[in-house]
Amino acid sequence: MKHSLLSFLFCFCIWVLNAQYNASSVPNDLKKNAAVVTHLYNTNVEVEGIDKATIKVQKIFTVLNEEGKEELMFHQYCNKYISLDDAEIKVYDQKGKQTAKYKKKDLFTSAIGEGLVEDGYMSYYKITTPDYPVTVEFNYSVRLKSIISLPDFRFIGEKEAVVESNYTIKYPVSINVRYKPKLTLIVPQVSDDGKYKTCKWTVKNLQAMEDEEGSVSDREKFPHINIVADQFEYYSSKGDLSSWKNFGLWINSLYNGLDELPADRQQFFRGLVKDASNDEEKVSVIYHYLQENFRYVSIQLGIGGLKPFSAVFTDQKKYGDCKALSNYMKAALKAVGIRSHVAIINAEYNEEPVDADFPSNDFNHVILCVPQPKDSIWLECTSSTTEFNKLGTFTENRNALLITEEGGVLVPTPQSISSENTWVSHTIVKMEDDLSGYVETSINATGEYREMMSSISKEKKDDQKEIIVRAIGFKEPDDFVLEATEARMAQQTKLKMSLRKVPEFSAGDNYFFSARVNKLVSGLLPSANNRKLDFYFSFPFEKRDTTVIKLPSNFHPDTFPKEKSISNNYGSYQSKSWYNEKENSIYTATAIVLRKHKIAAADYPSVKSFFDEIAKDDAQRVVVKKTAAASTEKKAF
Repeated sequence: MKHSLLSFLFCFCIWVLNAQYNASSVPNDLKKNAAVVTHLYNTNVEVEGIDKATIKVQKIFTVLNEEGKEELMFHQYCNKYISLDDAEIKVYDQKGKQTAKYKKKDLFTSAIGEGLVEDGYMSYYKITTPDYPVTVEFNYSVRLKSIISLPDFRFIGEKEAVVESNYTIKYPVSINVRYKPKLTLIVPQVSDDGKYKTCKWTVKNLQAMEDEEGSVSDREKFPHINIVADQFEYYSSKGDLSSWKNFGLWINSLYNGLDELPADRQQFFRGLVKDASNDEEKVSVIYHYLQENFRYVSIQLGIGGLKPFSAVFTDQKKYGDCKALSNYMKAALKAVGIRSHVAIINAEYNEEPVDADFPSNDFNHVILCVPQPKDSIWLECTSSTTEFNKLGTFTENRNALLITEEGGVLVPTPQSISSENTWVSHTIVKMEDDLSGYVETSINATGEYREMMSSISKEKKDDQKEIIVRAIGFKEPDDFVLEATEARMAQQTKLKMSLRKVPEFSAGDNYFFSARVNKLVSGLLPSANNRKLDFYFSFPFEKRDTTVIKLPSNFHPDTFPKEKSISNNYGSYQSKSWYNEKENSIYTATAIVLRKHKIAAADYPSVKSFFDEIAKDDAQRVVVKKTAAASTEKKAF
């Protein structure tokens, strides 16, 4: 009888647990706009020393619908210094009944990178479900052999509501642990027993945040607490993160001695630049040699992806990751007597600069800086197409940590400039009497547009067509030919298209034309209602287009779009159409300038309105009337 009672109580407790953590237990107001509800998320970090810590996680959450299906993937990155000790996954249906259970042995593993050399892998498991909602419980523990990167407290994500989330970190008083809240005001409970300090943060009952399209990266747009330990040991090397200078000194120690080339290769580079008239020209010559003879591969090897291959290794293999290629460029410049510094940086077009007042290991990329008397030269050593001394929005507008012999120095990278990303197109449309047309477009592109057009020119024809129509906004052709001529500073492209029908539509003898066969701006910007986060365009730009529509002799224009001119603090737009009677041709000249790619949240409504006005202007039509018949002569290519 006693045994039966215990069994009943055990089963009852399991039923209560399951009933507590399902969709029906969550208040409706908390589920509003949510695809996932996190019932409980406990993270416990215990630091034992500068080279040892454990992380234990319990997470119970319900995926309400298919929009939250990405949360059904368990994954943990592992390498020599991060190991998954144990893992358990439980799955429950909407009634709270357990339907599946998985252990660490059931997880899959996959190498990270391109397979040339690799010491890291991903442990993962994808949960499948026939329907929603589905509740999942993760329990796992991770062992760290270094505290160079402690987990931040990230308690909410996209379309996620949170019932309760807790983060606790316990660490020896001999180690200084710093923390800084981002987009939140929560503070920890702190205790100190003389040997260990403990900090605990708690959040409860958080509604799902609306996703603000076009904002900063997911890593930075949600509230969180950054957590950093000042002292650490990594691959038996002790480091210090209490200041940018000290962290730079440690990084510099990893590069020491790796920027030396053999005497014959040093002589090669001296010969390569013998005709260059100044240091900038020498840097340019060597940079283009690197672009033409080396290739980028992603390699997570060495000290956790922080220590590069030697210049000798890279020289022999003719490939490398961002660290190796930047270090090789540094070695080549050193051979011709030019000093340079590798610089670690956080890359991606919509990343915010690292916090100058909060030193942390928050970098994922390496570039090269060559100091000059006036402006430094910045080099992206992983790209075979990027212009000399141009970074692009992947790393512009950031804080880069220069690695010098005296330590780290945090410096700003160049600001994005619209005049460096230009698109100038000239289009002639020759329309036949049967309404078909032959189109020739000349495009001169620089900066980011140069990169884009260079990439398109290397694609297969079917993919080129998809990009031309969907991404660039050209009218869909029946057939086309794309011819590209690459240059170091610009990309010249010829696009020849045949169109079955040039007019958009007709009504009687009236034919309605778009003033251009391509859109200078495609799509509408997201809503401006209650915008809280800054908006990011991919880059600032200047686009100019002239389109000439040559009409058959029996077609004549009747109505033109009104001339348009608008501007604000971020950009300007002008468009004008006119008729050349001698040529029986309609001309439309359009120019748009976006001076800044980052739009402050407070200014976003005016920028949204600006682009909405452009879209309205683009929707205007040229009206052409048909009169008498004319002969038809088709052009082929």
